[in-house]
Amino acid sequence: MTDLKLIALDTEDLEVISAHLQDAVIRVADMGFARRDRRFALLMNRFDWAADKPRSRGVRKRAALHFSGVTHAAFAGFDPTAPDGVVELLAITFEPGEAPSGIVELRFAGGGTVRLSVDYLEARLADLGAAWAASARPNHALD
Repeated sequence: MTDLKLIALDTEDLEVISAHLQDAVIRVADMGFARRDRRFALLMNRFDWAADKPRSRGVRKRAALHFSGVTHAAFAGFDPTAPDGVVELLAITFEPGEAPSGIVELRFAGGGTVRLSVDYLEARLADLGAAWAASARPNHALD
């Protein structure tokens, strides 16, 4: 399996990263805002949709994602200080503001969100090498 390395500099790029990270599992303690560095980073166990095969449980990979140019981070719907908290990522979006600034929103199952005010859109995703058989394949009810 090839390790994934992606960069997003516009909305279309971010949509690709979001698709690869759908159903990633993140410990709340593994995400944070480094105010001085103007960076928000998180470690996760992502479900590798590209390697998924029918009737298999699939594969999870350890991955890191960070956003640059972050001026503010706001958390809602979960306790960002909960050391044992776990969230499941559903999607990442970008709402443009006065160009090139805007709001990056990370949406989690159960309604939690992280909203990042950014001076510009720059996100980098990289697999960290570790991969293992998933305990279950993500499954979503369709309305």
